Amino acid sequence: MTATAEKLDATEARIATLTAPAGGWADAARAEALARLRAMGLPGRRDEYWKFTRPDLLTQADTPAAAVFHADETPIFADTDALRIVFDDGVFNADASDALALDHVKIERLAEAQADIHWAKGVYGVLETAGQTPVERPLAALNTAFATDGVLIHVTGKAPRPITLEYNHGDEGSDAILHHVVKLDAGAELTILENGPAAARFNKVMEVDVADGAAFHHIRAQGRDHERLAATHIFARLGTESTFKSFTLTVNGRLTRNDCVIELTGDDAIAHVAGACVGDGDFHHDDTVFVTHDAERCESRQVFKKVLRNGAVGVFQGKILVKEGAQKTDGYQISQSLLLDEDSQFLAKPELEIYADDVACSHGSTSGAIDEDALFYLRSRGVPAPIATDLLTLAFLAEAVEEIEDEGLRDVLVARLEGWLERHRG
Repeated sequence: MTATAEKLDATEARIATLTAPAGGWADAARAEALARLRAMGLPGRRDEYWKFTRPDLLTQADTPAAAVFHADETPIFADTDALRIVFDDGVFNADASDALALDHVKIERLAEAQADIHWAKGVYGVLETAGQTPVERPLAALNTAFATDGVLIHVTGKAPRPITLEYNHGDEGSDAILHHVVKLDAGAELTILENGPAAARFNKVMEVDVADGAAFHHIRAQGRDHERLAATHIFARLGTESTFKSFTLTVNGRLTRNDCVIELTGDDAIAHVAGACVGDGDFHHDDTVFVTHDAERCESRQVFKKVLRNGAVGVFQGKILVKEGAQKTDGYQISQSLLLDEDSQFLAKPELEIYADDVACSHGSTSGAIDEDALFYLRSRGVPAPIATDLLTLAFLAEAVEEIEDEGLRDVLVARLEGWLERHRG
């Protein structure tokens, strides 16, 4: 049997376990996504952008079990003044959620938005489809075809407070597929916070359409249940003078793959995507980013830091594509790892592809051990070695964490990160 036949057989086996919701405005998008999925097949190790990450656990028909970790900690953004939307193993929890009402924001559930004509029809599956070129993203197509729920958020002005999407995990065999659509009208502004382990296996897509002059901020925390598996995608389209900023903090997780696909289509747009992760032991974390500049005077930043120990593996695949005519582009990309032992690995694939002649683009990737001189300095002043290592780890991650504009939210994430490091000392 050829490799292609094997992929297609595995794809049909996975499809057979799922039932696509039917009825309403999303039917055509779902059917098109299913056709794309069947044509490309689910990812395999021979696929260019999966050579560093085994997709088997994310694509197999049966859901691998993941133990539920019971912690005394409150959800990371529990003390933040935000509208709270809760999903338990991919199922909307109305009792734990706030009323879906916010000034200048219309919020609906994907499962309930069944009208024949809906504003989300112009976004749902549209940005995901565009993001399939030039790199195929089959897990995103699977999501568009079979997502059972999610939120549809239409922002018409400046939202008075953030929206928190909280994902709880309580079933060791849950297999959750959620799809969110966010549309910001011209001049609108919204912050979305995400946190929680979500499910034993989690497939999530978020499509974000940012109109001229609008601003979208996204902060995500992935952690807690270590045996969980996750594949997430963000597809964003930016208009003139718009802003998109996304930051992800990841601790724990046997396998996490975060894809971010951004297209800057309007002049003077800004896109920043950053991430920090700390992995210990059986931990594999993959950030794959593709930024396309298709307008003039746009700025993009990719800042990713990974701290790895006890055999943990970190992956970064990042690309900046500057199309012809996208003059005055400012593209920056940095990926760095701090390896705290000789068993851990950092695998990086930075790329630049430029077809304009008046640009400032750079990329860099480094991997190294902890600074022994700095460690000696701290220890010589009475700081115990584990605490000194944590301090240097936080200093290493600082460039990525500082991408978060809101100082209060930044402090919340740093505090949780400090707590995780303290629990894992030694």
